[in-house]
Amino acid sequence: MSELTLSEIWIYPIKSLGGIRLSEARVLPKGLEFDRRWMLVDTDGGFLTQRVHPKMALFKPAIDGQSLSVSFSGESTIEITDALIESPIKATIWNDIVDVHPHADPVVHEWFSQRLGFPCKLVAFPEENERPVDADYSINDEHVSLADAYPFMIIGQRSLDMLNTKLKDAVPMNRFRPNFVFTGGEAHDEDSWREFTIGSNRFAGVKLCARCVLTTVNQDTAEKGTEPLYTMSTYRKVGNKVLFGQNLVALDFGTVKVGDTISVISKTPASR
Repeated sequence: MSELTLSEIWIYPIKSLGGIRLSEARVLPKGLEFDRRWMLVDTDGGFLTQRVHPKMALFKPAIDGQSLSVSFSGESTIEITDALIESPIKATIWNDIVDVHPHADPVVHEWFSQRLGFPCKLVAFPEENERPVDADYSINDEHVSLADAYPFMIIGQRSLDMLNTKLKDAVPMNRFRPNFVFTGGEAHDEDSWREFTIGSNRFAGVKLCARCVLTTVNQDTAEKGTEPLYTMSTYRKVGNKVLFGQNLVALDFGTVKVGDTISVISKTPASR
């Protein structure tokens, strides 16, 4: 079997906006540093997602040191400072109600609202705030930031390559929003990984990732179609869920780098 190598690292500083590709990243308990520590909410505090608002794909974040900026369609850019309103508000993300802090500058909220066409706010989720991972899948009482449910997600390049052999038009990896991509092995090897290392950092695979209509949004144009979800449902469906990629928790909190070797320590049945 060919060597397993970490080939891509991705973070998504603001939930459901564009991603940033990194050469290395710090592993923190709630996810990679900067990953999904912000999100947009509506006037009721409900989280906003490309599933409902595909236009969100056109927002592209960038990080320079500790500074975050966001551009929209390459035409307008805003700087996102760390200035927050001290008093938290309640926000809803799936079945969770969390404490978040709105950005202190009303100009930031207005910038996003104007481009989406409805009122919204940018809110932050401080590192110390609680949001437990589903107890059925946690190992050490892990918590997660504003990702859908788990701190990390990994996909093998060969899993995508197999999918693309079945599609009329190939799709890029950004449809699946992983944190980690690796080369080597066979398609869907990651399904069976329980404990493994990326470099010297240990992770555990806890749950296969159920995919949704966000995979059908073109991340460059915000156009929404039926693929690749339709094709995946023909060979990756278990029950009523289409599975692609593996959700993870971290067992160590070091640094991972592109080029790190991945070593699988233990496996578990892919049918879990």
